[in-house]
Amino acid sequence: MPKRKKLLPAKTEHPSEWYTTVVKLADLADYGPVRGTMIIKPYGYALWERVQAEMNPLMQAKGVQNAYFPAFIPHSFLQKEASHVEGFSPELAVVTHAGDEELEEPLVVRPTSETTIYNAYASWVQSWRDLPLMMNQWCNVVRWEKRTQPFLRTSEFLWQEGHTAHASHSEAKAMQQWGIDLYAHIYRSIFAIDGYVGEKSTMERFAGANSTLTFEAMMPSGKALQAGTSHDLGQNFSKAFDISFSTKDDSIDYTWQTSWGLSTRSLGALILAHGDDDGLVLPPRIAPTQVAIITTAPQSDTQSAFARQLLAQLTAANVRVIYDDRDDERFGFKLNKWEVKGVPLTIRLGDKEVESNLATIKARYGGEQRQFAVDDQFAIAVTTWLEEIQAAMLAGSVAAKEAATREATSYDEFTKLVQQHGGFIKVFWEDNPATEKQVKEATHATSRCRLPDSSEPGIDFVTGKPTKQQWLFAKSY
Repeated sequence: MPKRKKLLPAKTEHPSEWYTTVVKLADLADYGPVRGTMIIKPYGYALWERVQAEMNPLMQAKGVQNAYFPAFIPHSFLQKEASHVEGFSPELAVVTHAGDEELEEPLVVRPTSETTIYNAYASWVQSWRDLPLMMNQWCNVVRWEKRTQPFLRTSEFLWQEGHTAHASHSEAKAMQQWGIDLYAHIYRSIFAIDGYVGEKSTMERFAGANSTLTFEAMMPSGKALQAGTSHDLGQNFSKAFDISFSTKDDSIDYTWQTSWGLSTRSLGALILAHGDDDGLVLPPRIAPTQVAIITTAPQSDTQSAFARQLLAQLTAANVRVIYDDRDDERFGFKLNKWEVKGVPLTIRLGDKEVESNLATIKARYGGEQRQFAVDDQFAIAVTTWLEEIQAAMLAGSVAAKEAATREATSYDEFTKLVQQHGGFIKVFWEDNPATEKQVKEATHATSRCRLPDSSEPGIDFVTGKPTKQQWLFAKSY
């Protein structure tokens, strides 16, 4: 069988081909039978389960409860909020027939669940005592895409979507901020990916929202990835769906709402941000397998017994560890296999290690190799190293983000940076859909998010007018 390295193109030279090849070689996903769909294989789905395991306790501590709502939505629901249906119409998958019968009303396959959830909220909310109402669902959504790439952009993908209803706008705004802070924590804590948090422009915000907060990450290609969003929906949907309640002073008001979502696109960010010419490089906290144990002689009873001893010690310390004891694969093939899968640490056991009671361990990130005595401190040493790797990967992401952020003071300077470097470009700019459309058509770059305003006014890089608003622009996925 050909060596894996010959099958994997260089990431810097052929990034798109590298990406799709890694997804298949690492056994993350395969293509579905319908164009634009994908099959998420167990190793890839295990990454998504790690995200769920991290997020669920944090949401539940906030009082957000998991639920599930139907995948089919009456088309009339989307039409109740004008900007919402306008924003999603080009991507809708619509069902018109069931069996041999034409449906009385077309059904939309869920592109997002605001409408169907808020239709239910209208009957569940009567009084201020019913608020806040906070639910989340883990589900699939369908948005018909013409150009697709596994995880990054597919016609069907998985996500979580949180939906909350509140008695006051200030409470909803606080929830919107909590949502984006949650995503920033997830990316930095388990993905080891740093990014910027800020508000989306009028042109880029969610259809039907008053404002959208985003976490924007920069990929090595120089393109940004919208990694998670949180929306202040105001009373737009509560008025459209009549989610009204009696207040403490016996008046009637409409609820203030938020929605927020993070999808399997995050796994695409993980692949792109950390992967190298040898495959995936997974941060330990999200890695389905943190340690792989490989023996030089699979049929050796002494090596196998030693490997199972290490397996037991690490498992007892809550390390996600596997002993690869397949007898139909050579030692070198196994090393390559776990390397392309991005496992953080690989333990290589031969007769010398068994005789010396040592474990030779190599890190996927950075390639450092260490030897540890197999004693009662062995598991502690391994878990400590895993946390060191996690911290180092985040530090590397912080440095990469800062290196990829440049400033432009004029339109000419901006266009040169877009063409020559890519990355984030920081500019003074007054949010304006007309000028953003102009920039997008000319450079393919869009606003990514608004940063904190400057204490001193600058000059709008398009119009030349004074403004204190600072924004990041970039090309994006």
